[in-house]
Order: sequence, then C-alpha cells, then structure tokens
Amino acid sequence: MTGNAHRAVEAVWRIESARIIGALARLLRDVGLAEEMAQEALVAALETWPRSFPETGMPENPGAWLMTTARHRALDHLRHRKLVQEKEPALTYEIEGLLANAAPDLERALDDRIGDDLLRLVFIACHPVLPTEGRVALTLRLLGGLTTEEIARAFLVAEATVAQRIVRAKRTLAEARVPFEVPAGHELVQRLSSVLQVIYLVYNEGYAASAGADWMRPALSDEALRLGRILAELLPREPEVHGLVALMEIQSSRFRARLDADGAPVLLLDQDRSRWDQLLIRRGLAALDRAGQLGATLGPYGLQAAIAACHARAHRAADTDWQRIAALYDGLAQLAPSPVVELNRAVAVAMAFGPAAGLEIVDDLLDEPALRHYHLLPGVRGDLLFRLGRREEAGAEFTRAAGLTQNQRERTLLLGRAAACHPAAPSE
Repeated sequence: MTGNAHRAVEAVWRIESARIIGALARLLRDVGLAEEMAQEALVAALETWPRSFPETGMPENPGAWLMTTARHRALDHLRHRKLVQEKEPALTYEIEGLLANAAPDLERALDDRIGDDLLRLVFIACHPVLPTEGRVALTLRLLGGLTTEEIARAFLVAEATVAQRIVRAKRTLAEARVPFEVPAGHELVQRLSSVLQVIYLVYNEGYAASAGADWMRPALSDEALRLGRILAELLPREPEVHGLVALMEIQSSRFRARLDADGAPVLLLDQDRSRWDQLLIRRGLAALDRAGQLGATLGPYGLQAAIAACHARAHRAADTDWQRIAALYDGLAQLAPSPVVELNRAVAVAMAFGPAAGLEIVDDLLDEPALRHYHLLPGVRGDLLFRLGRREEAGAEFTRAAGLTQNQRERTLLLGRAAACHPAAPSE
C-alpha cells in the first residue's frame, strides 16, 4: 500500500473510529471487544482498498464501508457466542433479535443512533471508576482515534505505560460491569463533571506542556477542542459544556502569538494581539453567551471562559479590565476553591490593585502542600517582587521556579528573568 493511501485510511479512521466503536459497543456491551472489531475492519481496509479501488484508493463512502465491515465481524462474534451459550436466554433473545431480518433494522440503527452511541462512549471512556490517567488514555484512544504511540509521545511517557493504562481501563470497565448507557438526572451531572475534567486536562497539557522541549503541544489542545465541540452537539442544554468549549476556543485563539520566531514563549501581556485568531474568539464568545443563557449563573468553566473573554475583548494589554477579572476570580474561588485558583486570583488582584496586594495573597500560599512543587508559585512571587523593586529576592524566586519546572522552554524563560534581576556590574 502506498504511503498516500495509508495516510488516507488513517485519516478516515481518525474521523470515523469513535462512531464505529460506539455502535459496536452498543451491540457487544464490551468496549474492548468493540475496539478490537473496529481495528479488524481497519486492517481489512488497509488490505482491501488498494486492490478494490485502484483509482481512488478508497470507496466512495469509506466510513460506511468500515461500519459495515465492523458490523459483520460483530455479528459473526455474536453468532459464535450464541452457539456456545445457548443456555443464556437473555443473550439468545438479544442475538436472535439482531439476526432475524436484522440487516435493514441494524443499518437504520447505526445511522439513526450515532449521537446516542457517541455520547455513551464518552461517558464510558471518562467513567469515574477509572483513575484519571486511565480516563485520559482511553478517551484519546477511543474518541480521538490516537494510537498508543501518539498518546505516549504527547504525554512524554513510555508507550508500554500508556498501553498498560488502556488495558487496565478496559479490564476495570468490564469487571465493574459498567452499563453502556447515558446516565440520567443527578448521576448525569456527577458523571458529566468527570467527562469535562478529562477534556480540560487534555486541553491544558496541550496549552502549557508540563514537561519536554516544547512549551505547547497544539495537537492535544486541538483534540480536546474537537471532543468539546462534539459534546456540545450531543448535550446542547448543558451550560458547563458550552462554558468549557468557550474557554478552549478563546484560549486557542492565542496560539500563533504565544511563541516567537525562535519558538520561545511569549507571555500574555507581551503578545501581538493582531495575531490572535478572531474566528476562534467569535466562536468562544458565542459559546459563552450560550452558557449564560442556559444557566442562572456561570459554572467553573464558564467563569474561566469569562476571564478569557476579558482578555479577548481588550485590543491592547493596557485595555484589560483587571478589576472585572479579579471579581470573576473571586467568584471562581467561592465556587471551585483550590490553591491554583487562589494563585491566579493573586495575579489578577496584583494587576487590578497593585503588586503588594497580590503578594499578600501569594505569601498566604507559601505553606500550601499542594503548591510545594508547583513552579508557578515562585514564578508569580518573583514577578510581584520584581515589580516592587525587590530584585534580589525576585531573582531567587525565578531561579527556584526554573528548578521546579520540567519544561525546557519555560526553564529558559525563568532563568532569563532571574538573570535580568542581577544586571552585570559596569566594566572598569
């Protein structure tokens, strides 16, 4: 198979895999088995398409071809199970219902229930029974169509580690007998928070990489934004879904301005705002309006989006409404209190009311266990000390922050700021 044809098949897989796995999981009640059957259909495509479609390299409707092939494998599996498990009436009834004149009904089901199947798959991949790293890996694998190698590379961990996480996640779901369904009522709200958390974590790792040579990993953020948009279509009445999408759209608008020509980080206040993507900003503001219309008050993601919107609406850094941002952080701190939110609130307060006011908040966080190894705590404190003219102390904080970060680009930035606190002595 030629390289171009192989890439074409992979592109189709990335687009179609989630809905195929979702449809198969509904039939098989087993996410791991559904992915296996879908992968078999992909292998069949890689082997068959170049021979069967020599001119184009793929059928006219490649997604339907993959779905049909995967469905046939799933039905073959169910037939086999029926033969060896005749004494299970419920299973026999289910399979007979599928096999008796099944083709037209099943075809319609696969077409009509795509949204339901995708939504079920989202809630399974992000199920709270799984540890966070398992949810992230399984979500990127099942819903993003990423390979184990791609996920490992994105998070800078060994491929074997990611593979183990995915295997353990599938085993846990099977052992817990997690139903393939969308929760309702109060359970929906609880489970939705897990889904949003996974998407948020993936996005943040792309927006500000925690380790490695690159400051950003845009592919991860793009994948999270894509998943968020899908979720907003599947759950159009959930305000926090739109709030998270708004936050990601607005943050993504800055990507082109966050690095200079050499790939070095450019901080928010120094960015060329003419390079911000106005289409993404408009999309984000529209999603934020939608979140506001659906809920009596904004939730945590909606409040973060509102903060991002304050920056997006300011044509110059000097035009930023820092008092409003500080007030929004006050609301966020009450609704979703955390040391990181408090640190961000300190930055906003410093910009609105002066560095001394911000430093007072930061100093109250110095003994916070959760921030003991968080490089942004000394980084923020160094910035505030620098603005207060306490350069020697600021330099020490920047140096400490550089020692805590695992990101090479950020370390270089912080060491540069530390050096700027100690101007060279004049030559004699």
